[in-house]
Amino acid sequence: MENLVETPALLEAQALLVGALHMVFAATVTAHVLLTKRDVPAAIGWIGMAWLAPVLGALLYVGFGVNRVRRRARRLKGSVRSADRLVTGDTASVDPLERLKTAIGNITRRDIATGKVAAILASGDQGYPQMLAAIEGAKSHIRLATYIFRTDEAGLAFIDALVRAHGRGVETRVLIDGFGGGFLRSSAYRALRRGGVPAARFLHSILPWKMPFLDLRLHKKCLVVDGACAFVGGLNIGAENLVAKRPKRPVRDTHFRLEGTIVRQIEHAFDDDWSFTTGEEPMGADAPPASPPACSSAARTIVSGPDQEVDQLVLVLLSAINLARRSIRIATPYFLPDEQLITALQLAVLRGVDVRIVIPAQNNHLLVAWAAITHIRPLLERGCRVWTSPPPFDHSKLMTIDGQWSLIGSANWDIRSLRLNFELTVEFYDEQLAAKLAAAIDALCGQPITLDEIDRRPFPVKLRDAAARLAMPYI
Repeated sequence: MENLVETPALLEAQALLVGALHMVFAATVTAHVLLTKRDVPAAIGWIGMAWLAPVLGALLYVGFGVNRVRRRARRLKGSVRSADRLVTGDTASVDPLERLKTAIGNITRRDIATGKVAAILASGDQGYPQMLAAIEGAKSHIRLATYIFRTDEAGLAFIDALVRAHGRGVETRVLIDGFGGGFLRSSAYRALRRGGVPAARFLHSILPWKMPFLDLRLHKKCLVVDGACAFVGGLNIGAENLVAKRPKRPVRDTHFRLEGTIVRQIEHAFDDDWSFTTGEEPMGADAPPASPPACSSAARTIVSGPDQEVDQLVLVLLSAINLARRSIRIATPYFLPDEQLITALQLAVLRGVDVRIVIPAQNNHLLVAWAAITHIRPLLERGCRVWTSPPPFDHSKLMTIDGQWSLIGSANWDIRSLRLNFELTVEFYDEQLAAKLAAAIDALCGQPITLDEIDRRPFPVKLRDAAARLAMPYI
């Protein structure tokens, strides 16, 4: 009888305790959001969740809303950028390219290098043989970073080549994303470690108290050999990229072999990521090339991710779009940029720029495909032209401006790549390269997407697509 009398009082005390904890947690989250979040809708959303979902909202914010990556990056590799270092340039120049060089230099805090695209490689059919040959011929250093690394026919060929290179004394390091490379079990990582190859998994832990953001990923794809050549682009390591062998779900892609001093910048970017992941010192570096390769041009790497002080890649894209006078060509597998990029593209069209965007007709992520249809409507209304590329799924990431400037690398045109992922892109000031890439983008144009086509969708489909768009920050 005594227990029955005490039970309501105990329940009331527990409720008061939970309520007090909720108030403390929600107030703490609110203060942190107000002081750290620049994006107003995101800030409002997190504050609302903290107050409307007692305790759970605060736990979700701790798990997904706090940027611990930037703090860890500062601890491991110091301040990400120097606020007092500005890249000088002719700001009075009437040449848009010179102004763009200055702007991107100040955004990235990187000087211009020299570089040459020695080869444009179609999918793994052309890319893998050249990459494997470079590994087999390596004499001093190999650096490889990838998002996906499978242990199928394609992946095993890379593992064998890397193990052999390590065995003959080549310093080798392999960095695999902790999510894309297999979250619970990474077969490629285990195989490399068994072969003695120093390998690491980026931002990976299965321990809850050590688990970083599940939505922050190393999306870079780069291979640097002996400081002499680098391979960058969108190509992961997996048999689906061997299109000529007709895999079940083929992925068409574009990769690039680079030469020149730009290779050293890519090498430094890898070393930063390796030190960030492992805490180890970078490998030694090879002597820089005695002279730039023939037909080289101005180039620069652009590294981006949540450890940066600003949204570097977004600012680069905005700078390029705003300086465009004649044409903008974009090919991307996922097109879900934020509103400021949509507005910049609309303004480009309004000042007479020919804006063309190509996205896949068949996407490997249904949510992205659904959301993109709703997202491109404002562009079509202003006169931007959007096409779909015919199957198979095309994973290429290409951009050109005015037939003079190009951007290649790993980044997609979605919020994940622009805000959450660690990405590596390279800009080139090379008319011949821009012409080739613009022609390649135009060749991908299959069927145009029209306003009439979008408006004729059944009402349930419109609701589905609009709802999918709400997940933009995480898909």
